[in-house]
Amino acid sequence: MRPVRVLVVDDQRLVREGVASLLALAEDITVVGTAADGREAVAEAVARQPDVVLMDVRMPTTGAAPPAQPSTGTVADTGGIEATAVIRRQAPGCRVVMLTTFDDEEYVVRALRAGASGYLLKDLPAAELARAVRMAHAGVDQFDPAVTARLLAALDRGATLSAAAPLPEGVPLTPREVDVLRLVARGSTNREIADTLVVSEGTVKNHVSNILSRLGLRDRTQAGLYARDRGLA
Repeated sequence: MRPVRVLVVDDQRLVREGVASLLALAEDITVVGTAADGREAVAEAVARQPDVVLMDVRMPTTGAAPPAQPSTGTVADTGGIEATAVIRRQAPGCRVVMLTTFDDEEYVVRALRAGASGYLLKDLPAAELARAVRMAHAGVDQFDPAVTARLLAALDRGATLSAAAPLPEGVPLTPREVDVLRLVARGSTNREIADTLVVSEGTVKNHVSNILSRLGLRDRTQAGLYARDRGLA
C-alpha cells in the first residue's frame, strides 16, 4: 500500500517543520507539503491532493504578515476553518484534522461545520501523531478528550428531554427518533438511551442509523450540533 500523503498547515515555522519531521519518521507516511496560511493550504491541497491535512485553527487567511497589534482571540481571526471549508469543496478526497492549541467551544463547532474530520490539541504525545494520521486516513473521526468533554457540556447546558415539545418544521424524523436525537445531543450512550426510553439497545442503534441517514449526517457529533441548532437540545 502506498504511504499516507499528508499536508501540514501552521503559521509557526517551528511547529510546521517539527510536525513534518516527526511524521517523516514513519515509513508509511509521506509529507507532501507544508503551508503557512489558509490561502497556501488551499492551493497546496488542490495541487497535491493529500490524503490528510493537519490544519492549524488560527492563522492569517491571505499570507499577509501578522498584524502589529496582538490578536484579539476572536473567532474572526480564524483562518484554518475557512481554509478547511474550501478544501472540503475543492478537494473532497482530503480529510482535514484540526491540530491546534485552542479548545474553545466556538472553534470546535465551526471546524465541524466546515467539514473537519477531527479536532486534536498540540499537546498530543509525539508517538500519537502518526497514529492520528493513520486513523484519519482510515476514516475514523478523532477528538481530543478535553474537546469532547467541552462540546458535550455545551450541548448539555439547559437541555432537557421533552417528547411533547413541538418539532421544528422541516425535520424529517418521527417523534421517537426526535427523542433519540435529543438524548444523543446530551451525550447519552446507546445503553443509556435504551434505559431512558425503555427499549432495546438494538432498537436505539437502528434509530441512530436512521437519524444519520435521513439527515445526511456523518456521526453522533454532527447529530448533536444539528439538534442544538434546531432547538432540540
